[in-house]
This record gives sequence, structure tokens and C-alpha cells, in this order.
Amino acid sequence: MKPLSRLRPLPLLLALLVGTGSVRAQSLTEVEVFKSPYCGCCEKWVEHLQKNRFTVNAHNVNDVPAARKRLGMPERVASCHTARVGGYLIEGHVPAADIQRLLKEKPKAVGLAAPGMPQGSPGMETATPVPYQTLLVQADGSTTVFAKH
Repeated sequence: MKPLSRLRPLPLLLALLVGTGSVRAQSLTEVEVFKSPYCGCCEKWVEHLQKNRFTVNAHNVNDVPAARKRLGMPERVASCHTARVGGYLIEGHVPAADIQRLLKEKPKAVGLAAPGMPQGSPGMETATPVPYQTLLVQADGSTTVFAKH
């Protein structure tokens, strides 16, 4: 039998990580996006998510408001696309960091929204960004500020 000091640590570490589920926790999170096939800023938001370790399954739909309504996001926080991730809905150009925080904190909510199409948000980059807020949307349609940008 080899002394412990001569065992290679990497295979042992990998076996421990797989056994505890830590490797699975680092895998990419899938986001399902419902967007217009003609929306360039939606494509840029999808790219933003992909660059931030999300796997994106994009669905081109002809009626984004109908998809939003079917999914359960209130119309009053509407934007140009709606997404679903980890049991939450994401409306509009919400930064990936906000989504990651949502998934980590797991608040009781419908999801997050960046209403409208804020200049300077992911997918809406511009030389003249404007301050905007990401809202936490509750089941009754009420919102609170989740993050300021």
C-alpha cells in the first residue's frame, strides 16, 4: 500500500467533489428565453448571459406579450423578452449578476424585471447609459427594488 503522501491529490479531490455534488453546482444554469425573432437587443442580452456562464435556450415567438402573460409576468413591468430560470421569471435586460444573486438568495417572488429597455443595460449598451433599477416582482404584481445600476 502506498503512503498517503504519494497519492496523487487531483483524482482524490475530483472524487470528493463529485461525491458531494460540488461539481454539479458549478455547471451552467439553463435560461429559457422567449423573444421576437427580429429583436437585435434580445440577441445581445442572450450573448451577455452566455458570457456569464448561463446556457440559453431561446425561443422565437411572434407574440411576446402573449408569452409573458402565459408565463405569469405582469404586463406593467414589460420589456422586449421574457425568460425562465430556476423557477423564476426574468423580464427584460436584467444583468446576469442580478440573476445569479436571485438564484443564490432564492426569495419568494415571481422573478426580476428591468421594465422598458433601459439604455446601458446588458444588450442595450450605449455611450450614454441612464440609471435604472432591477425590480423584484411579487405574485400580487407589487415590486421592490432588487438592484440599482
